Amino acid sequence: MQAAPAALASPATSASPAASASPAASAHAAPTASAIPTVSAAPPAPAVLAVIPARGGSKGVPAKNLAAIGGVPLVARAVRACRAARLVTDVVVSTDDPGIAATARGAGAVVVQRPAALAGDTATSEAAVLHAMDAYEAMHGTRVGTVLLVQCTSPFLTGEDVDGVARAVIEGGADSALTVAPFHGFVWRAGDGEGAAHGVNHDKAHRPRRQDRPQDFLETGAAYAMRADGFRAARHRFFGRTEAVPTEAARVLEIDDPHDLARARALAPLLDGPDPAALPTRADIDAVVMDFDGTQTDDRVLIDADGRELVAVHRGDGLGIAALRRAGLSLLILSTEANAVVAARGRKLRVPVLHGVDRKDSALKQWCEEHGIAPDRVLYVGNDVNDLACLGLVGWPVAVADAHDAVRGAARAVTSAPGGRGALREIATWLLGPGLAMT
Repeated sequence: MQAAPAALASPATSASPAASASPAASAHAAPTASAIPTVSAAPPAPAVLAVIPARGGSKGVPAKNLAAIGGVPLVARAVRACRAARLVTDVVVSTDDPGIAATARGAGAVVVQRPAALAGDTATSEAAVLHAMDAYEAMHGTRVGTVLLVQCTSPFLTGEDVDGVARAVIEGGADSALTVAPFHGFVWRAGDGEGAAHGVNHDKAHRPRRQDRPQDFLETGAAYAMRADGFRAARHRFFGRTEAVPTEAARVLEIDDPHDLARARALAPLLDGPDPAALPTRADIDAVVMDFDGTQTDDRVLIDADGRELVAVHRGDGLGIAALRRAGLSLLILSTEANAVVAARGRKLRVPVLHGVDRKDSALKQWCEEHGIAPDRVLYVGNDVNDLACLGLVGWPVAVADAHDAVRGAARAVTSAPGGRGALREIATWLLGPGLAMT
């Protein structure tokens, strides 16, 4: 927005006594306040606000918005895509969940606490966006000019996609916009009472070639943009002139059930590409420090009749830890529990163990000092709240997939595998590659 023109003094105001005095007098006269041109401060430009609704409850995939794809929770992926967009000025996550809030803040978003009335299964995304807009304007005193609804269930959304819908409204004159992908399928609808199915976007008696058909587009569900005033009036994401913004069809995936989540995790190495901020590499890390219970185990304990404890560990984790040791990384198992099982596992893996430690963070600091290791070169992996202090000390805090919400929120990366089921093998793959540098 251009600055307002300078407010010039009127001729009557500028005809001060000093102006009619002799040249000598006027040369030494101090200018009066009314004779000094004033400049009106330009009002702040309206915000381009991206709102990411991310409530805690999810029935199809429990804790879905914190599920990790490529080591990054879904809500953090959405925040990163919005922050990468050139036209977006601020990113807000609307949530009722403390773990999601912590993760969103860590990714660089402003968090708006969603009231319970807007957090149930029947609450609409539009209601959450309207509430977030009002809360943002009250907090920042900045009017929202364009608002975006961005869904974190679309893991492969890019900053370019977000900019595309924003640009359609801000620069293209659209009232609302959405991301779409080219679609060439023949859509059918289930039959009526007699069981006869019928074509929706085609005449079943006429099968033209794909190149002879008009181009259809599929709504991706990833990103929408709206004029804020029009959205407030319509209370719906589509109003006025709506523009469809094509995106790459290969990236279209919405996570609604565990099968979608598994597909996204399989596709992440192909679609994410190199992202230095997403996961650590060997060049980032000098040491790996591991919690034991819930990280190398599934956090369950079997107790026999004599009171002896038994736990289950993952052979893939053992393979990964051995590869990390061969790669020259310093390793440590750090546990609050004083337990013979922990010590035995350390001996098996040939990894030093500190257990029976009340203050894990103090023990970690001392270990780093004794070994000359900078904490910002340490990867620490944990699962529960007693790991939070250690996660705050190191450069690469990592949580296993089934960690406590607060731990996932404090983590810089989250494994796809749960504790005791290959999480450490996965971390070894991050650092050493899929072959664990064995070739």
